[in-house]
Amino acid sequence: MPSRKLHIPVEQTTLANGLRVVASPDRSAPVVTVGVYYQIGFRLEPRGRSGFAHLFEHMMFQGSENAGKMEHIRLINSSGGLLNGTTNYDITNYFEAVPSNALERVLWLEADRMRALKVDDENLRNQRDVVKEEVRVNVMNQPYGGFPWLDLPPVAFRNWANAHNFYGDFADLDAATLADVQAFFRTYYAPNNAVLVMLGDLDPREAFGLAARYFADIPPSSQVPRADVSEPQQTEERHGQVVEKLGPLPAIAVGYTMPERESPAWFSAGIAERVLHGGRAGRVYRKLVLEEQIAVDADGSAELLDTNGPTQMVTRIFHKPEFTSEGTVAIYDEIIGELQEKEIPQDEIDAVKVKFRSDYYSMLEGGMGSYMPRFGLMHYLACFTLFDGDPGRVNTVLDGFLGVTPAQIQSFAQKYLVPRNRAVLMRRPAAAGVAQ
Repeated sequence: MPSRKLHIPVEQTTLANGLRVVASPDRSAPVVTVGVYYQIGFRLEPRGRSGFAHLFEHMMFQGSENAGKMEHIRLINSSGGLLNGTTNYDITNYFEAVPSNALERVLWLEADRMRALKVDDENLRNQRDVVKEEVRVNVMNQPYGGFPWLDLPPVAFRNWANAHNFYGDFADLDAATLADVQAFFRTYYAPNNAVLVMLGDLDPREAFGLAARYFADIPPSSQVPRADVSEPQQTEERHGQVVEKLGPLPAIAVGYTMPERESPAWFSAGIAERVLHGGRAGRVYRKLVLEEQIAVDADGSAELLDTNGPTQMVTRIFHKPEFTSEGTVAIYDEIIGELQEKEIPQDEIDAVKVKFRSDYYSMLEGGMGSYMPRFGLMHYLACFTLFDGDPGRVNTVLDGFLGVTPAQIQSFAQKYLVPRNRAVLMRRPAAAGVAQ
């Protein structure tokens, strides 16, 4: 389908220490958004150090050489700004949105903690306890906590990097010594393992000058290990079960392993996923909830643009207790079978592409619940730089998805949406009286 070409201005440079720097000017409002992305996420942490990626998301707010504990947060807030950090599969990021006259302050703060984070016994103990309590509150004591993003990977994958508990095994966290944590910081939190993104009301040349002033003298890591995240070829359907202690409904997750990033089938996967999971108009919701009335909710997603390794298209189904999980999966398989047996009507795929394009534009403008200006643009610029070496992909990646044909989606479904390429997880309530 014809698409309006994006022309987001993007400039980049690389400092002598390996730090990649990306700038995207936009003078429409006197605000700048800054992100520092480190290429260390859940699946890249080494064995025996599970949970370290997430632990460091917390440690990075505990003070550095020239900014005491909580000083980073105080200085950003006093500038009228917002800040946060997140940990994903392949990256951990830290970001701020501030009035444009505070850009230099943000860069000084980010450089100070990249250069000299305060990693001491006190901070390690208290943040380790914070992380463990977060897991207890947000996962262990919540209905369907961790479903399916913590439950499904151990069933779906065989490589520890992809399959382990991303929040971290408490035993690994408890065994971590100060020397372990300091070594992790020196290894991964280095300029040659990061990208600095600046966007908004700025001049790229001036922004690059400020980046060099504050970051150029930070020494690189002598060697950043690259985790092997490859998976052996799957040849059989994989199954798992989890007991749901608090929720009343049986839940199912079905995950199909997706094609390699930037391959032709990868683009087909993006559109096929929206055909299946496009809200109430998606085939999964329409069939299971509206027509058959087996499920009370059904949705799904595929993390494609911001992952750089094995990932899955995952369908989540919460079905009524009077129906069996096996019977629900059988109806779901009929939906998948329709995708394999005949091409999607052109009007349906056109509508999906319009929504896909709209969602992409919306993400570039907002993201993070839209409280962080241009978060999505920052995020994609960083991911395209780290994973593809080209932040300019933000302007062109959409073309690959919008060019997908019905025949390509059918071919994708026939090759990838098959039992030997999937994992099925049943989360069954502990309460009696549920059909099995």
